[in-house]
Amino acid sequence: MAMSGSAARPVAESGLERAEVGLRQDRLARGPGPRGDDVAPAAASATGWRAPESLRAVVRGSELALLGLGAFVGALAGVLVAGIGALTQISHEILFSLERGERLSSAMRLDPINVLVAPVGGGCLLGLLILAVRYRWRRAKPGRTGNPPPPVDPIEANALHGGRLSLRESVLVVVQNVVSNGSGASVGLEAAYTQISSALASKLGGVFEARRGDLRVLVGCGAAAAIAAAFNAPLTGAFYAFEHVIGTYAAASLAPVVGAALAGTLVTRALVGQPIYVISMGAIPPVHAIDYLPALALGMLCAAFGIGVMQAVSGVETALRRAKLPTSARPALGGLLVGCVGLVTPQALSAGHGALHLNLNDAETTVAIIAAVLAAKTVASVVSLGSGFRGGLFFASPCLGALLGKLFALLVPALTPFAALPPVTYALVGMSALAAAIVGGPLTMTFLALEVTGDLPISALALAGALASSVTVRKTFGYSFATWRFHLRGESIRGAADVGWIRNLTVGQLMRRDLRTVRDDTPLAALRRDFPLGSTQRVILVDERDRYAGLVSVAEAHDRTLEEKLSTLKARDLARFRTSVLLPSMNAKEAAGLFESAEAEALAVVDGRETGRVIGLLTESYTLRRYSEELDLRRREIVGET
Repeated sequence: MAMSGSAARPVAESGLERAEVGLRQDRLARGPGPRGDDVAPAAASATGWRAPESLRAVVRGSELALLGLGAFVGALAGVLVAGIGALTQISHEILFSLERGERLSSAMRLDPINVLVAPVGGGCLLGLLILAVRYRWRRAKPGRTGNPPPPVDPIEANALHGGRLSLRESVLVVVQNVVSNGSGASVGLEAAYTQISSALASKLGGVFEARRGDLRVLVGCGAAAAIAAAFNAPLTGAFYAFEHVIGTYAAASLAPVVGAALAGTLVTRALVGQPIYVISMGAIPPVHAIDYLPALALGMLCAAFGIGVMQAVSGVETALRRAKLPTSARPALGGLLVGCVGLVTPQALSAGHGALHLNLNDAETTVAIIAAVLAAKTVASVVSLGSGFRGGLFFASPCLGALLGKLFALLVPALTPFAALPPVTYALVGMSALAAAIVGGPLTMTFLALEVTGDLPISALALAGALASSVTVRKTFGYSFATWRFHLRGESIRGAADVGWIRNLTVGQLMRRDLRTVRDDTPLAALRRDFPLGSTQRVILVDERDRYAGLVSVAEAHDRTLEEKLSTLKARDLARFRTSVLLPSMNAKEAAGLFESAEAEALAVVDGRETGRVIGLLTESYTLRRYSEELDLRRREIVGET
């Protein structure tokens, strides 16, 4: 989920957005579907093949068919997770001379040359990929400058694009993530796992022309299966989809998402064997009510730490941008810094799976060592993401949280007399709390704690810590790592809740184009003659340069109190809303806000504030009606009534 911190993406620059334009043109040509549902033929048209009409009808009309598609997507995701994970492990074994099956972050001894050279080499390769993508992007449209827009990820796809993802861009994300993680950069593989799985789900939904709501569920199925397979935790994967990718929980999406998560987990277990994330807690004393107090305190501490990490990533990006270092050269510099940190401790390298297990049950580790490893892993993660390595913090945050929780457990007995639980317990609470702060989704992290330990009382403690962390972050910072990245790019979305339909419901689509304009110096008597009562409600005025000059109410123009001044009055004397105009790019929500602030029942639409040429008229009543209709349609999609 590492994305560029540049300005907002220009309109219709990516392949996905061009597909959206084609979708709108296709819908205008064909008219609405059988029930007025949004369909998504863009993904199918990109492949040049669609399923037969009878089969599409079955899929669109049957919840069991959607469940089957979700399970199929989950099985594909399981294969992909196993394959990508094996590929990066092979890369670690080759580049760092590891034993077969040995985890990079838990290696006891590494060749210092390998530790320095591998991340720098990965950064150079990533820089070449950046140059190649930029060259291809500019060649496709000569005259372009700057960098290409970042690929759309599953959260953004479901929030803004109705679940449509580009498979080509997703493959690029996988390659970049494998290069980054495989060379030792401190990033997780969740970007590759969820991106390619969700993109395949989106492509499959396009083949069957799934409705907008169903396509968003399928994208959630892909993400759920990817996370479930990666963590050997189907409930974690399912709630990751609900909290992060779909944006809401609904009974209609429960079966396909859980089915996909189960399928992904089972397939990966069959291919990989022993799951990675299984934590043995050993003998734990009973959990008492008083034990929740330090858990809540740890949750708030994790919130502060998580906010610091997120801001540090953007700070590194800003510093490199101000230094005017080319984008393609930044990963190599980041790789050098990561290699230097890796010389201090190999636990700072890669996602941190091995380091997590190494630190959970090690009772001999001192406070100084834990603090040093925590600092090293934090620096490596911040530098890796800030310098342009592709990946995310989902896999790194449990490792960081476990270290922070264990450090907290070793220090708390000196502060409170009632902290009787062993350090491994607080390590697990910290794992959930920090992941909830950075990634978001307290239920996701609570189910992760439950599924990797099988201990319900400890999971309840983890829930308390995760909730405290999540609430603290939301009230003081307002973003998870993914939505913080959107904010840095200029997007206003705070999650995967579907707001794309609002952006698609534009003034340009809603406005009336069959209108007449009148010069603003037209005598009022002539205006009365040309527009008698009942002919229309409003008249649009333009000046001598054909620029918008205001609106005149026909009823006001025929007011009898104006008879005495009729010979001297001009149309401009009755003009209203001279500075309040709509633009065709505004969405319905923005238009409704302008109607309210101007206290207008109708406003003119102009092609731009500089030119001021009138191209349409829009009324408040029609805007609110269409907005309400679309809002009700989305509500029915969520609860499964469509």
